[in-house]
Amino acid sequence: MNLFSEIYNLMGALKTSTSQKTACINVLPEIVVFWMLFNQTKPMKFLLTALLIFLFYPVKETAAQETSTLEDIFDIGTIQSLMIQKEGELIHEDYRYGMKADQPVNIKSASKSVLSLLIGIAIDKGYLEGTSQTIGDFFDEYFAENPDSIKENITIGNLLTMQSGLETTSFRNYGRWVLSSNWVNFALDMPLSDEPGGEMLYSTGTSHLLSVILTKASGMSTRAFANRYLFEPMDIQVGGWDRDPQGYYMGGNNMALSPEALLKIGTMVMNVGTYDDKQIVSKEWILDSVRVYTRSRYNPYNYGYMWWRKPAGDYQLFFAWGNGGQYILILPELEAVVSVTSDLGRSNGSRRYQDRFFDYVENTLVPYIEEADLL
Repeated sequence: MNLFSEIYNLMGALKTSTSQKTACINVLPEIVVFWMLFNQTKPMKFLLTALLIFLFYPVKETAAQETSTLEDIFDIGTIQSLMIQKEGELIHEDYRYGMKADQPVNIKSASKSVLSLLIGIAIDKGYLEGTSQTIGDFFDEYFAENPDSIKENITIGNLLTMQSGLETTSFRNYGRWVLSSNWVNFALDMPLSDEPGGEMLYSTGTSHLLSVILTKASGMSTRAFANRYLFEPMDIQVGGWDRDPQGYYMGGNNMALSPEALLKIGTMVMNVGTYDDKQIVSKEWILDSVRVYTRSRYNPYNYGYMWWRKPAGDYQLFFAWGNGGQYILILPELEAVVSVTSDLGRSNGSRRYQDRFFDYVENTLVPYIEEADLL
């Protein structure tokens, strides 16, 4: 049992109580049918018996039917891979358009969740003091020329929860930001549209500051740090990874990882920082990362330390999410991890796939995982 499961024991008890009440309600139609059955003539009994069998005899789907249902995911957006793991066992995998399990793809902003893990490792190992450490410690040259006591006191925690108060460099500002000659200065030059710790303002410029802070604190590039402490211990090979004009690896976008790498990362997070009997990230950091600190104003999802969270049916779903349809899905109560990647080359940039995707998760994926029998 993973630590997440222990946390949800109380939720499970409450759910059992609720389901018992529901079961009492659901059994009433059966009682009515049985009463009618034994108070009718023989012909009517025959008809009612047939009706009873039709209504209540469990119909088991064939493997082909289940697979066909799962395949519906490839009708959503430009999804090209699906890997499903339950209790440590891969129970389903499917790839399209030449995709493979070990083929790195751009995971877009799902890399923000990976960056969050790296910050946690840096804190665990003493490179950083903690989430209350302020950014003024790392950008002294900038603040010497542009003194601002409010901006200087933005914390690492504020960056992790997208509550820096700085106007976003994403969305309408993204093009100007990535075409600028200095991504750090551009992000820090943005006006304050809220106080630090206030409203969530999703911004890749904000997450990029974390990558720069990590490099300055550790004396290693973010990629070298990730390889040493996260990827190599988990036998993960990172593909392409963009850098800014000063050579800092991009924090929170344009990192390439394979579907199986995403599955490994999700497994490690579900097992509260442990992978293959090695503690990669501290339990405390993982649990802090998936707490709810704020909520996006653009979608109905909660936000932790760069990990998203929402209900999926009766369960809590924790997930990393990248534009175009890149996901790590974690369902701790089912001990399940799912990786999904999409083809950005065929994407039209629309985010309309989200509603369909999460409908699929709740109505198709979760029931499949619930019913999956392990050998």
